[in-house]
Amino acid sequence: MRTEADGEDVLLWIKAVPGAARDQVAGMLGDRLKVRTSAPPEGGKANRAICRAIAAALGRKPREVSIESGATNPEKIIRIARATVGEVRKRLAADA
Repeated sequence: MRTEADGEDVLLWIKAVPGAARDQVAGMLGDRLKVRTSAPPEGGKANRAICRAIAAALGRKPREVSIESGATNPEKIIRIARATVGEVRKRLAADA
């Protein structure tokens, strides 16, 4: 799982998969975490749903998870505020 510390935050590389039956962290796809969402990829709906799914998997508030880059691309970098690489990997590995 590709993660990187950035100050007090962690950057997480993901692959977004819209059109799923429900929002979920769905395992690994290469070095990226695959996140499925039922929200359409229009108007930022899928991005918000992805942030909520990752926040839920990490036990964090949705406002602590944001899109760092790739807002219009299925391959995204997610910023997780005030986290450690170890914490993110441990929690997401359990869901993946």
